[in-house]
Amino acid sequence: AKQGAARLASIMSSRYQHSVVLCTAGYDHTIKFWEAPAGKCYRTLAFADSQVNQLAITPDKQYLAAVGNCHARLFDVMKDVSMPVRNFTGHTGNITAVGFQKDRKWMFTGSEDGTLKIWDMRQRSGFQRSYPSKAALNTAVLHPNQGEIISGDEDGNIRVWDLTANACSYELVPDGKCAIRSITIAPDASLVMAANNRGTCFIWKLNEGSGGNAFQPLHKIEAHDTYCLKALISPDVKYLATTSADKSIKIWNIAKKFELEKTLVGHQRWVWDCCFSADSQYLVSASSDKTAKLWKLSTGGILMEYKQHQKAVTCVALNDSN
Repeated sequence: AKQGAARLASIMSSRYQHSVVLCTAGYDHTIKFWEAPAGKCYRTLAFADSQVNQLAITPDKQYLAAVGNCHARLFDVMKDVSMPVRNFTGHTGNITAVGFQKDRKWMFTGSEDGTLKIWDMRQRSGFQRSYPSKAALNTAVLHPNQGEIISGDEDGNIRVWDLTANACSYELVPDGKCAIRSITIAPDASLVMAANNRGTCFIWKLNEGSGGNAFQPLHKIEAHDTYCLKALISPDVKYLATTSADKSIKIWNIAKKFELEKTLVGHQRWVWDCCFSADSQYLVSASSDKTAKLWKLSTGGILMEYKQHQKAVTCVALNDSN
C-alpha cells in the first residue's frame, strides 16, 4: 500500500511539473525547476561559461530557452536530460532578451552586441536573419500579431521591427539618452509600456495601421527613484508590475489611471525580473538576494520562497496556462 501511495504521489508530482513550469536562473550558472506551491527544486541544469540573463518557456511547455553572455541554449522541459538540445551561436555580447513565436516556428534574441536575431526552430542551422540596432539592446518583446518585435536600447531608443518588411518601421526616444531597461506589451495589443534607468514608465496606446502615429502617449509614471529593471502587464490587462533596484515590486492599476495598488516588500536586494500567473492572481519575482518569491496579489503577501541558488537570481519564467 505504501509503495502504491508513493507511486501515485510520484505520478501526480510528474503531472504537476508538466502542467506548471516554473524556472529560475542567475549568476551561479544554474537553471532550477521548481514545484511552485511546495518550494521544492526538482531539477537543476548547468549553464556553462556564463551567467543566465533571461529565460523563456515555449507556449506548449516543451522547451526552455536560456540566454547569457553570447550563449543561447534550448533545453527539453519534459525530458530529464542535462545537455541542451540546441545551441544558437552568432551573438558577440550579452544576450538580454529571448522569446518564441506562438507556434514555436522561430525564436528571437536581442543582445548588447546591438543586434536582434531571428532563429528558425525548424532548421538545423537555426539562424535566419539579423537586424542591426545602433546601440546595445536591453529588452525586446514580440507583438501579439507575431509580425513585429519592439526593442529598447542603452541609448534610449525604442524601435519596432517589421518582420515582413524586414525593416525598422517605427522609432521613438521617450527620455533622451536614458537607457530603456524593459518593454512590455499588453496581450490584447492595446498598450505598450517602457521603463528606464531613471525609474520612469512611459505608457502608449497602440493604434494599428496608423503609420507614424502608432504610439499615442497615454500616461507617464515616476515608478521608482532608481533603475526600473522590469515592467510587465498582467495577462488580464488589469495591472502593471514594476521591479527595481530599490528592492521593491510595485503593482499599478491600469483601469484607475495607473494608480499604485500595492508595493510588495520582502526582497533584500535588487529585483530583476517577475512573471504573472496565467490568471493574473499571483506573481513570481527574482532578486539579487539569491531568492525568488511567490506573491499573492490580493493580499500582497509572500506565499513561497525559492532558496537554493548560491548567487543572484536574475530571471524567472513561468508557464501555468491551460
